[in-house]
Amino acid sequence: MDGTPLDAPVLGVARSVTGRRWIWRPSDSRIGLGIAQRLGLPEMVGRLLAARGIGLDVAGDYMEPTLRALMPDPSVLMDMDAAADRIAAAVRSGEHVAVFGDYDVDGACSGALMSRLLRDLGCEVTPYVPDRLKEGYGPNAPAIAALCDRGASLIVCVDCGIAAAEALVAAEGRADVVVLDHHKAEGPVPRILAAVNPNRLDCGSGLHNVCAAAVAFLAGVATIRALRRAGWFARRSEPDLLGLLDLVALATVCDVMPLTGFNRALVAQGLKVMARRGRAGIAALLDVTGARDTPTAHTLGFLLGPRINASGRIGEPDLGLRLLLCEDPVEARAMAEKLDEVNKRRQEVEGGVLSAAHAMAERQAEEGRAVLLLVAEGWHPGVVGIVAGRMKERFNRPACVAGVADGLAKGSGRSVAGVDLGSAVIAARQSGLLETGGGHAMAAGFSFRAGREAEVHAFLEERLRHAALLPAAADLMVEGTLNVVAAQPTLAQDVARLAPFGPGNEEPIFVVQRARVVKADRVGKEGATVRAIVEGEDGGRLKTICFRAKDGPLAQALLAQDRVPMHLCGHLRAEQWNGQITASLQVVDAAPA
Repeated sequence: MDGTPLDAPVLGVARSVTGRRWIWRPSDSRIGLGIAQRLGLPEMVGRLLAARGIGLDVAGDYMEPTLRALMPDPSVLMDMDAAADRIAAAVRSGEHVAVFGDYDVDGACSGALMSRLLRDLGCEVTPYVPDRLKEGYGPNAPAIAALCDRGASLIVCVDCGIAAAEALVAAEGRADVVVLDHHKAEGPVPRILAAVNPNRLDCGSGLHNVCAAAVAFLAGVATIRALRRAGWFARRSEPDLLGLLDLVALATVCDVMPLTGFNRALVAQGLKVMARRGRAGIAALLDVTGARDTPTAHTLGFLLGPRINASGRIGEPDLGLRLLLCEDPVEARAMAEKLDEVNKRRQEVEGGVLSAAHAMAERQAEEGRAVLLLVAEGWHPGVVGIVAGRMKERFNRPACVAGVADGLAKGSGRSVAGVDLGSAVIAARQSGLLETGGGHAMAAGFSFRAGREAEVHAFLEERLRHAALLPAAADLMVEGTLNVVAAQPTLAQDVARLAPFGPGNEEPIFVVQRARVVKADRVGKEGATVRAIVEGEDGGRLKTICFRAKDGPLAQALLAQDRVPMHLCGHLRAEQWNGQITASLQVVDAAPA
């Protein structure tokens, strides 16, 4: 790579079969070599670390991420000490605490974490998750009042609450309120006992990229510290905080937080906890999904997360939370199977919306739109966010998808790197175009009166007009090229040492050069996955698999079996079967050689 212009296409691929340009990920080979020598790592691993901006001074913690080295003092968060003192007081007095959460994975994990911790400390706990369709997102006055009626003297809002000032008034004079949130805070903070949120404008913690479950975990650490100082554990055992890290890892991955720094430690340690299968609900869900290998970030993001999310999208809003709190393996298995069925229904609903949205998006992309706004009557609000994400990936444009019901379009948006969708949506709401609207750079939620689509679209187009300059497909960042014979299990195992992979620590992509398909077939549900064996000019052979290929250009290229050499782009993985370790390539793109 060194000496080659970084903007020069890899192997001359300016347009792959999926329309993407392959470019090199920038890397300093000298730093990479220095890291490898200092830590006794293979040179390839050192180079991959350097490409991720990891310097010599932090490489050790990156490879062995521990909470001892990377966890901040919880007190750096605004209002954390007040929150911890109040929660500790509730523990000492044996108060009734309500935990009000969101219906997504982060909300379910945050709610389960706080509920489990408080119950272990002796509190009576009432978890509550609102119904997406009937109550909407976040605290609402009737629900808050009802929790007070049930005797709650402290309400802890997790993954919500920072924008619920009006609803939280219902607790005044009846219960104290503590908010543990991470969503972008616009306007004044609610007038409550404590609002812990690293994205408060006046919070200088620097923890802008943690999820709500991480904030709840830090609140747990601060609460235990406060109780310890008060001598509460002189004759009692302390709860196992580290045993809650499986919940934090699941939320961090599913809320698409960057897997660097503190988050990397949370996920790395949380995966170790999850591997022990001590939480009945997660163990049951792993079994139902058929996940037998050691859990990875992929397990969390693609197997567990969608099923927990499904209940909040189209099923019972609190089913995911109840599963995470369940201690009976038999009950947990029944709930996990129910979630799996709900997820299948969600996929069916999503499929119908996806095909219609794709046709609409193609027309808008051909018109040169900077932003895709896709709206139709009857689209289920529980799947519009997923569809928006698929459209964003397919067209490399910010995508907003909404379903219309009772004269109101409710939707969700997903953006691409460098395009702040959340700010544009907030500005649209402030201008009066939207009824509701908020979010962050990469995702947003909104609603507007039916019939105003053209106005909303024009506003977003003007605000985000620079997105029109993006290529039709995002560039693919490549880290190295290999001959087929060089794609060995040892290299795949070396690469795996950089896991967990995710935003901020993307799984490396390699190009296997001049490979010829010698065998290919379809597998999986509806034959959407293509697996193939390829052969190199050097005589080596390699197993490959391509997920979600369907009838797209990648499927066509692999299934042609015309033995024309291709360059294959993908993730090199080590697989273990019957005691043997082999290498395989998960194909993400291809180009003629």
